[in-house]
Amino acid sequence: MERIDLPLSQFTFAQKLDLMEIIWGDLARDEKTLESSAWHEVVLRDRKKALAAGKITISDWEEAKDRIRKNISCE
Repeated sequence: MERIDLPLSQFTFAQKLDLMEIIWGDLARDEKTLESSAWHEVVLRDRKKALAAGKITISDWEEAKDRIRKNISCE
C-alpha cells in the first residue's frame, strides 16, 4: 500500500480533529475488525459503576464535542 503524506502542519487543530473523526468513522464501519484492549473493559466497567452510583453523567456525542471545543482552542 502506498503511503499518503498530508501537510498536517498546515491544518488547524479543528481540521485535524475533523480528519481524525472521518478516519475513525471509516474504521468503525466494520466493527468486527476492531479489537478492544483489555484495559478498555476495565475502564468501561468502572464507568458503568460510577454512572449507576450517580457519580457521573452522560452526554451525547454532539454535546461532548461542543464542550470539548469550548474548552480548547481549535484554531
